[in-house]
Amino acid sequence: MSRNELLDLAIRKEIELENLQKQIFGSKSERHICVEIANQMKLELGEIGQSQEPPQIENISYGRKKVKKKKLHPGRSPLPADLPRKEIIIEPQEDVSGCTRIGEEITEALDYIPAKFFVNRYIRPKYARPNGQGVVTAPMPSRPINKGMVEAGLLAIILLDKYLDHLPLYRQIQRFKRSGIRIADSTIGSWVAKVCKLLNPLFVAHRSQVLTRSYLQTDETTHKVLDRLKKDIGKTKKIHLGYFGVYHAPLERLVLFEYQKTKSSPEPLKCLKNYQGYLQTDGAPIYNQFRDKAGIVMLNCMAHARRKFFEAGENDPRVIHALNIFQKLYAIEAKARDYQLTYQQRKAIRIKEAKPIWEEFKKWLADTCQVLTPKHLLYKAIEYTLPRWDTLGRYILNGELEIDNNLIENQIRPVALGRKNYLFAGSHDGARRSAMIYSLLGTCKLQGIDPYTWLKDILERIADHPVNRVHELLPQNWKRVN
Repeated sequence: MSRNELLDLAIRKEIELENLQKQIFGSKSERHICVEIANQMKLELGEIGQSQEPPQIENISYGRKKVKKKKLHPGRSPLPADLPRKEIIIEPQEDVSGCTRIGEEITEALDYIPAKFFVNRYIRPKYARPNGQGVVTAPMPSRPINKGMVEAGLLAIILLDKYLDHLPLYRQIQRFKRSGIRIADSTIGSWVAKVCKLLNPLFVAHRSQVLTRSYLQTDETTHKVLDRLKKDIGKTKKIHLGYFGVYHAPLERLVLFEYQKTKSSPEPLKCLKNYQGYLQTDGAPIYNQFRDKAGIVMLNCMAHARRKFFEAGENDPRVIHALNIFQKLYAIEAKARDYQLTYQQRKAIRIKEAKPIWEEFKKWLADTCQVLTPKHLLYKAIEYTLPRWDTLGRYILNGELEIDNNLIENQIRPVALGRKNYLFAGSHDGARRSAMIYSLLGTCKLQGIDPYTWLKDILERIADHPVNRVHELLPQNWKRVN
């Protein structure tokens, strides 16, 4: 076997070993590490058959890695200063009379008292006017549910537990029972429905604000719905597979969930039929209807394109080359984040560094595609990327645009967690209510607002708030009234 053949064999074995180690020990993420195998592996093979010279003695000195000293533990993180403190003074058991106090040892430990129910008892004195002119009584303050035996604080925690912490209503009922409070399933269900009806004008205003932004990222996720009108077919048991269309405005930090009975057209078109601006999608065929629509500039997600190459397998040097290109593009984005560049500065660095890489990549894709068969996984990755080359690289020319749709996928994760707990929505109306609450609470999170504080305040005020000023109560506009 020649020297070149040995070198090729060693490189192939190194690639196979690297892929095997990733499969066994690697994380599930699609992280790719660029390895310059050719520069790292140099086999120095002597010619076989040469006469051997007598061994020579040479003195070899070597260095040994210095053992690092263990770093001192940085210590525990201090407990929040705004938490109330309960002081417990522990005096020594021995007699300290005649001793002088020179200081104290302070130890803090976090504790918790389970949430407790309490009752607001409204007492309204009744006064009789003189000369029999009637009775004077103070009016009841407005409450979220008129004549309901529930206040805004409890309603807020029920919604947060269900949609933020993914605790189904029946589990909340069980928790209430442990505190001696019995609430019927139908009662707590009607509370949620009435609160959502109360919040509906707020959701309509929020929806309008999101869909008029100049830059939207969009994606969708499945959501099972119990449909009592559907016939039982096998194991489906009247379960309908619906969808949440998700719309994220990165610049304003807003998110909108819109329930759709089906993923096929024209459902998404209903929501975006009047949209004008940048629209970033995952490249699914359903969004092709917007490519030629006036006023819409399409973008695609670089992470989805990269994923196609990752799925092609890293045992092909051509795949490794493609993944290295994506890695360089994302390294530029990381640099912009680390240096906290402005949108204009981010555009400048993209044009200077990312644009040449992306333009050269296009030529490589076209050349490589010509020597592959259509069944090759790399061919399929190129077939996905090359027609979308313009929409994938459009982010380079605008610093406000993102390289991928990962921000919107972060907003979808809570829905996926909720699906594992409550499995399905009880009806199509219930799915629409879920979309409403996910939208408002998700926007709270993006705006850095405590969702409980916001929701409790809104439920206390919205009944008396003017309808034409309901937008003031949205998380992005909210100001708490003391």
